[in-house]
Amino acid sequence: MPFDRLAPILLLIGSNVFMTFAWYGHLKYKSAPLLAVILVSWGIAFFEYCLMVPANRIGSAVYSAPQLKGMQEVITLLVFAGFSAWYLGQPLKWNHWAGFALIAVAAWLIFLE
Repeated sequence: MPFDRLAPILLLIGSNVFMTFAWYGHLKYKSAPLLAVILVSWGIAFFEYCLMVPANRIGSAVYSAPQLKGMQEVITLLVFAGFSAWYLGQPLKWNHWAGFALIAVAAWLIFLE
C-alpha cells in the first residue's frame, strides 16, 4: 500500500488513541475534579489534532471526505473496543460488537463507487 494511502490510516489510528484517552481515560479517576479532567483532556486532544489534521490533509489526495470520515469511525470503534477492555476493564458484549459491525458495513458502503 503506497504512502499516500497508508499514512492517513496510521495517523488516524494514532489520533484515535489520543482522543479515546482524552474522552474516556478520566472514567478511571472519577474522584478527580471536573475542571482538572477537562484541562488534561484538552491537553491530550492537542496531540490528537496534531495527527488528525495531517491525516485528513494527506488522505484527501486519495480519499474523499466521506471516505475519510467512514474510515475514521471504524478506526475509532476498534481503538475504543481495545481501550474499553484493556484500560477500563469493560469488554464489549455481543450487542456492542453487532452494533459496531453495522457501522463498519455503513463505512464499507461509503467506499463503493
